[in-house]
Amino acid sequence: MLPTPHPLFNSFCQPSSTFILVIAFIAVLMNGCGTSGTSGPHLSGNTEVTVMLTSTGNDQLQSFQIGLSSITLTSQSGKTVNLLTTSTAAEFMHINGGAEPLVTVSIPQDVYTAAASPNLSTEFECATFVPPNTIDTNTIGDPFGGPNATISFPSPITITGESMFLSLNLQVSKSVTLSSCYNPNGPVQWTFTPTFTLTPLTLSAQPTNPENGEVSGVHGEITSIDTANGGFTISLSVEEGFRTLSNSSNTATVYQGISDFAALSVGTFVDMDGAAQPDGTLLATRIAVEDTGAVNVITGPVELVNGQVPVLNMLLREEEGASFSNQEILGGGFPFNFSNATFQISGQLANLQNLPFTPSFNASNIIDGQNIYLSAPAIPTGGPPLDARTITLIPQTIDGTVSATNNAGSFAVYTVTLAPYDLFPDLTVAPNQQSYLINPNQVEVYVDSNTQMLNSTPVTVGNTLRFYGLIFNDGGTLQMDCAQINDGVAE
Repeated sequence: MLPTPHPLFNSFCQPSSTFILVIAFIAVLMNGCGTSGTSGPHLSGNTEVTVMLTSTGNDQLQSFQIGLSSITLTSQSGKTVNLLTTSTAAEFMHINGGAEPLVTVSIPQDVYTAAASPNLSTEFECATFVPPNTIDTNTIGDPFGGPNATISFPSPITITGESMFLSLNLQVSKSVTLSSCYNPNGPVQWTFTPTFTLTPLTLSAQPTNPENGEVSGVHGEITSIDTANGGFTISLSVEEGFRTLSNSSNTATVYQGISDFAALSVGTFVDMDGAAQPDGTLLATRIAVEDTGAVNVITGPVELVNGQVPVLNMLLREEEGASFSNQEILGGGFPFNFSNATFQISGQLANLQNLPFTPSFNASNIIDGQNIYLSAPAIPTGGPPLDARTITLIPQTIDGTVSATNNAGSFAVYTVTLAPYDLFPDLTVAPNQQSYLINPNQVEVYVDSNTQMLNSTPVTVGNTLRFYGLIFNDGGTLQMDCAQINDGVAE
């Protein structure tokens, strides 16, 4: 029942010039005579909803793939809608702190209070050094189905307007418990309890970070091109169910490795950044082609650089190309001869020339733990190493604790201490390395005005945060050009 109106308010409903002076007060009340007011937006029709994926994790796992069959929303009145129309998959460690579109679907406007995703399959991977001379890679999970997901809402979500974005965030450390990566006495003990949060995401007209619509480091193969309108579609990796993303370009799009849009063709592999659009597509802000003749592309951390022969092994997060058209190749330790490979640095960060050290990535300073984008004519499944064509250093996320602070020119410099299971301190102590690090458990992180500060925890000594950027081996010292800082995850 509405409260009894104040007598003065009732008197305002009588037509009298006496009360002309208080007409502004009536407008502020926003209720005409005999009305009951409004309680929120009018919910009618449908809204185009885009689900963006992200994750929050430490460095214990190197890949984390989940199979998704459905994601249902339940309204406050008990009605349900499905955000997925077909089953798909997603790899979450390459978007730790980042963002990537999953699906765009039209659903009824309503207030939604719960979500569910049943029977999730999973596959996750870790790697560790086993003394005296072995690096063990463990691929764990159940690809045939598993538990239902827990999807928490910080508050009810009102779906309204022509379009909306939702951020589906996998809480990695809450989703997996792992006794260790290697157990000499038997199987590794683990549990999988998939845990997500779902929150609205507000787009910016010119996004600057994943929280307002920027999408960085998307890797895919072009499957169609609309030459007249500057549009193209890419297919993502096998780990992501070969999902497709629709994209556009404009005169502001930056091209790297090619001259312009006309140099793109079906079958080209791209590394791109984009701005999410209201319809769920991406407007490409950067399109890089690291190898114009690529047949297969894989991304992931370096597992081992053998100092006796020019061969590196790597762990796989994303697999694209002819070798993966029908299946995913599981596990790690894939060897590549890099004696004739072209080494290069991703153009995703534009401030390399301003760093107080000389950023370098080549055949003599590549080190275990660095995140790379590698192209090859085939993928080794046994036998001798195959030749790598190009090896590109790409950004990565590390989770660590600030142990010291300093300054160098226009950069703040943070010494970040890594957990023992991080690949840098864990793997780079193995024998037969090409080079060794002075302090393998530390990274010097360089932060300038370009760095996106998405952290609520201060960057001070003792605090754990996640840092995203390019990591260089600078004469035995790990140095990061940092593009983004997020709150950390307990180690």
